[in-house]
Amino acid sequence: MENTEMEEFINAVQERSDIYEVVSRYVPLTLKSGRFWACCPFHEEKTPSFTVTPDKGVFYCFGCHTGGNVFKFISLIEHITYFEAVKLQAERLGINLPSRKKTSDEIKFEQEKDALLKITTLTRDFYHNCLVKTAEGEQGRKYLAARGISEKVIKEFKLGFAPDSWDALTKKIISRGFSESQLVSAGLAVERKNSSGVFDRLRGRVIIPISDISGKVVAFGGRILIDEKDQPKYLNTPETEIFSKGKLLFGLDKSNRAIISANTAIIVEGYMDAISLYSAGIENVVASLGTAFTEDHAKILSRYARRIIFCYDSDEAGQRATVRALPMMKNTGVEVFILIVPDGKDPDEFIQKHGKDAFKKLLENVTPFIDYLFNYKFKQTDCSTLRGKMQVLREMFPLCAEIKNNVIQREYFKKFSTALLLDEDLILEEWKKFSARSPNSKNENQKNLPPLKISLIQQSGGSIIKTLWNEPELLNYVNSFISSKNFITVHQEIINYIEKCYSEGKTPDIFNANSELTPEANWEISRILGKDEPYDSQMSAFQDSIKIMRRLILERRYQQINNAAENFFKVGDIKSWKEQLQALQEIQKEITEL
Repeated sequence: MENTEMEEFINAVQERSDIYEVVSRYVPLTLKSGRFWACCPFHEEKTPSFTVTPDKGVFYCFGCHTGGNVFKFISLIEHITYFEAVKLQAERLGINLPSRKKTSDEIKFEQEKDALLKITTLTRDFYHNCLVKTAEGEQGRKYLAARGISEKVIKEFKLGFAPDSWDALTKKIISRGFSESQLVSAGLAVERKNSSGVFDRLRGRVIIPISDISGKVVAFGGRILIDEKDQPKYLNTPETEIFSKGKLLFGLDKSNRAIISANTAIIVEGYMDAISLYSAGIENVVASLGTAFTEDHAKILSRYARRIIFCYDSDEAGQRATVRALPMMKNTGVEVFILIVPDGKDPDEFIQKHGKDAFKKLLENVTPFIDYLFNYKFKQTDCSTLRGKMQVLREMFPLCAEIKNNVIQREYFKKFSTALLLDEDLILEEWKKFSARSPNSKNENQKNLPPLKISLIQQSGGSIIKTLWNEPELLNYVNSFISSKNFITVHQEIINYIEKCYSEGKTPDIFNANSELTPEANWEISRILGKDEPYDSQMSAFQDSIKIMRRLILERRYQQINNAAENFFKVGDIKSWKEQLQALQEIQKEITEL
């Protein structure tokens, strides 16, 4: 199937899709001031802030800032991928998915994956039936009951029990027409070393099926019932063609709706912790399967929530895992907190002892990640020496640089001062040295420059982009006043996309933007286009925004030249000083004209 054929298919589905009709299937919409409103289905609210603009084909929530086109809405509400949303909508409209002849390798690979998924599904059902229907499963039922896991949760997660037998599963799966080698490929059987044949990997354990976001079973975990020194307490099936631990979060297929609604995701270390919290009614929880938290995990969660709470075990190993995980959240744009479980317990143990209400109270007092890291570094470092104190400061300063609010930044410096027994002026002096060495301050002339008014630039840039989106022929006009590098990063990306479309003779549209732009840029363009206004007002804002952006650029340039002029005067270079003064007069004249 050619790319053009797929594009034609997607365009056909998009053209025949009425976003009002699609959204109204899920939420009641009310017309007000030329726009449809509803309470957002992606977060809890009492006053409607969710809007649908049919003529633009977009939705946007002013509360949780979720937005996009009809396919984005379907993917979020149905908890499926973007392309799966396209296919679902095509099925509803009676539009057939185009097909192409696959290569023999592609056919073989798909057949192998399908076989593995059939095996894992049969395995899940086999283990589940062993738990709920057999006498041998009684020990598993008792264990889960003691952990407070209800029959409802057992059924929802399809929890199971692996008989303490070398080949119970193997015999079952082979009887259904699959081979020993396929069982090994699925990670469910192990080849014997001293003889032919295979044996079951999981035996005498409570079984937890592990599913991908679409609910397909891809792996299994097992919790041993009788602790033995030569046996791990938890055992997972290995990575396979259908299972990658670093790209999958346990429970997300069950919890994504609750995470979206709360706009918060709780991350725990193991699946039993996740199941325990879920069973207690705290459903916005996922687990990282005992493996290191990865950048892929961070990216996945940032699609569902703007607030992440790490709740790893409180022992030393859990604290180290938390510290290693936190840098993965950088550049995701989410707020990160840590929930510290008292007494060194894990979430499951705490709930068993104190109950879900006590755990919910812990959620009300989570620790910002900077506070957590400082406390951890403080305890791990010998702060009785000046060297140790300065080491802690050097590790904390890069994090403080991420804080945009100067007041909050100073509050942290005060905290450091109190804890490290250092004079606050000394900390500020060290901060200045750090700032001078940071990439944001490249030379002497720049370090005293006033910061650009980012909020004003974002507002003005949004007005300019809104007009360019519908009238890209104005690009040359904008470029004559403002270089794209003067826009904030996400706006530069959008403008580059508009320029690309214009050069190719195409019209910018939400769907293609979704596939070509980053999630941040897609969110921003949805925000910009989601705000409707009369054409005259839009063009007036467009002209005003160009003037505002141009003035800010000139003011910044004025400060740069002024700093240079002062340096030339200090060293006695009068010729260069006069040239700088002339440049300042020209800039001031243009500012006055603006």
